[in-house]
Amino acid sequence: MFEKILIANRGEIAVRIIKTCRRLGVKTVVVYSEADRDSMAVEMADESVFIGPPPAAQSYLVADKIVDAVKKTGAQAVHPGFGFLSEKPEFAQRLADEKIVFIGPNPHAIHAMGDKIESKKTAAQAKVSTVPGYLGEIEDVKHAAQIAEEIGYPVMIKASAGGGGKGIRVAFDKKELQEGFPAVRAEAKNAFGDDRVFIEKFVLNPRHIEIQVLGDKHGNVVHLFERECSIQRRNQKVIEEAPSPLLDAKTRAAMGEQAVQLAKAVGYDSAGTVEFVASGADKSFYFLEMNTRLQVEHPVTEMITGIDLVEQMLRVAAGEKLPFAQKDLKINGWAIESRIYAEDPYRNFLPSIGRLKRYRPPQEGDFGKTKVRNDAGVREGDEISMFYDPMISKLITHGPSRLEAIDAQARALDGFLIEGIQDNIPFLGAVMEEARFRSGNITTGYIKEQFPQGFQGVEPRAEQAELLAACAAYAHAVQTARARQISGQMNGHGVAATTDWVVIVGETRTPVAVHLTDGGADVTFGDRTVSLQTDWRPGKPVIEGEFGGEAFAVKIAPKPEGYGLKLRGVATTALVATPRGAQLRKLIPEKVAADTSKMIASPMPGLVVSIDVVAGQEVKSGEGVAIVEAMKMQNIIRAERDGVVAKVNFAAGASVAADEVLIELA
Repeated sequence: MFEKILIANRGEIAVRIIKTCRRLGVKTVVVYSEADRDSMAVEMADESVFIGPPPAAQSYLVADKIVDAVKKTGAQAVHPGFGFLSEKPEFAQRLADEKIVFIGPNPHAIHAMGDKIESKKTAAQAKVSTVPGYLGEIEDVKHAAQIAEEIGYPVMIKASAGGGGKGIRVAFDKKELQEGFPAVRAEAKNAFGDDRVFIEKFVLNPRHIEIQVLGDKHGNVVHLFERECSIQRRNQKVIEEAPSPLLDAKTRAAMGEQAVQLAKAVGYDSAGTVEFVASGADKSFYFLEMNTRLQVEHPVTEMITGIDLVEQMLRVAAGEKLPFAQKDLKINGWAIESRIYAEDPYRNFLPSIGRLKRYRPPQEGDFGKTKVRNDAGVREGDEISMFYDPMISKLITHGPSRLEAIDAQARALDGFLIEGIQDNIPFLGAVMEEARFRSGNITTGYIKEQFPQGFQGVEPRAEQAELLAACAAYAHAVQTARARQISGQMNGHGVAATTDWVVIVGETRTPVAVHLTDGGADVTFGDRTVSLQTDWRPGKPVIEGEFGGEAFAVKIAPKPEGYGLKLRGVATTALVATPRGAQLRKLIPEKVAADTSKMIASPMPGLVVSIDVVAGQEVKSGEGVAIVEAMKMQNIIRAERDGVVAKVNFAAGASVAADEVLIELA
């Protein structure tokens, strides 16, 4: 085993690798950019080396700087994590030439599988089923349109060197292809330094299922079963699970066998993932691509197999044989992973940038039959930068069955508190409760199909509304009792007599009676009394406990008009008043929003890549007028109405804030 390795990455994956290295007694070195100078990874590593400015192209993607850092620190090997240089065969070859071990597959395997066009050719030769598509290089938009007509719409436009959901567009007609092709090329060039693009048939109602493979340098290859990654947004995975609710034993064995076959065909000798698109109707499947690196979603595989994939990568790179054969591997239970992103689900998941004023993840560990794990690279007070991926952490839960793992995930999300930026936790919590997701009948179009108008939150079920009303009334009773105690109106330890309140949410008024007890409160709704068991106190951001025999965690924040409450996609404000006060309270009329239809604003902070109109030009509703890049994604900004451009406020290269007006219409 190595004595010291260098981690050529950042964020949560750097922290994840450090944790395994500590357990194995291996010292670690991390490299860092200016933006990551005070990061958690830098704090945890044994050594750190500064490599340049925040943009990855000037730091994490510069191979010379990584090699210099290895030589400077005396590290024996490099773990690339995922993204950045992890799938660059020239980087792996450079390390080999420098007599530095690459903790990943050999350069030949990366070249053969890392290039999506070449990998499809190799897969076809290895008798692996592939999606119909064009595997040659595409010259221009005209050539792309010709290919798409031959394959038949819809088609998927993909960067050959892509990954992480970047450099992908689906085109349902010629117009969408003409818009999408140059955008994919630009994203590919910017993110991967390679603008080659290919086109393949887009399978309707598809499911994204991938097989984890692991090979050593002695010719042994096994698969560690599958992961289902169908819950995606803009082709980027959001929720993953293992195993897949679609596969039966026969299909699982067939997919696993093909994945191993392909890995052996290229002499694969590390952890990697063979991705398939599967049909939910007949369980037929087609090879998509192979990721020649550790995947973001690898923890769900670790949870159901008990195998540390980072450890196995280290051992294989050090020349050890795999300690198990295929027959030794078994699936144990079910695991769910949610990606916690810095984005606003109520504004079409636009990126959110800023400081983590509060970051309180749920407690990790074993909880009876279930387990909770949180892989993160941030702490309270850290900055979420516009230069890198918006992922804050990965929340993983494990249970004996799929529904038990989902319910554990929902509870953990309830207790996950983030303040200072927007996060997607309300959306994730809503999905965990949604009937179609819970049934397992999902596709890669799930988010668009279930939330066609975007995510606007969800209406609370009757029992949720009751719980939120109870929490608001309880919090108000505790605050009132504490105020009385401080003023000398009440003695003892805060136990108060029964108090009648009315909880007002919107136009709904719920009469409740609250009796504080040593362990919470008895809350009465009409002729029914339910026990609320909690040790909450004012200032604590989450009320946790039991209500009606069920565990809960409700986020609560005092507001001028009452209490802000959040629970699994439900976000509401509750006012608590006396019966007389509720009777007198008048509903405040809604303010009429100002007309902003003539303003085309940037929906997120970012960099203006291009402004595609000029003053005096006519534009149609839905027409692309600008491109803004944020967190490695290019976003086409479209006109929301017909009009004539009156004024252009920004030029390419400018930085813009969220809601800044790019273009004004006459």
